[in-house]
Amino acid sequence: MPKIIQNLEKRLIEEAIRQIEEVGYSGMTIRSVAKACEVGVGTVYNYFPSKDDLLATYLLKDWNDCITAINAVSDYSETSKPVARCIYDQLSQYALRHRSIFRDDSAAASFAGSFGRYHGLLRGQLAAPLRKFCDSDFSAEFVAEALLTWTMAETPFEEIYGMIEKLLI
Repeated sequence: MPKIIQNLEKRLIEEAIRQIEEVGYSGMTIRSVAKACEVGVGTVYNYFPSKDDLLATYLLKDWNDCITAINAVSDYSETSKPVARCIYDQLSQYALRHRSIFRDDSAAASFAGSFGRYHGLLRGQLAAPLRKFCDSDFSAEFVAEALLTWTMAETPFEEIYGMIEKLLI
């Protein structure tokens, strides 16, 4: 009878992230994660079809928490500034939490093909809470793209929002 391991998916993700922070994306392997968690390689593949899927699952769970926080602010905000500020803060914190992944050349090369597919989805998720302040979907997407670009460039929020405010008037 197979043994039941509590919270194995979570443990696998945590171990993968620990290894990425210690030895980089290229140093983390399915085999090394399995060994550290004392499970077979096949067990890891039962949860994650690939190393990229393992990492993507972790990033997506954290991103969904960011979107939930942004939407909560949007639901109760009457003006655009708190929503834009929340987007800025969530993006900044997300980038900070995952900087070891985003700065890893091996990870960047592995995920380069996904960038085009997911960038539009990301922009759309950021634009959704801004739509109530914009006169068109294009405006909301434009503001979301500006927030994404300039937040990642570490431009101060007040500088970004000064320009966004002009777009929204």
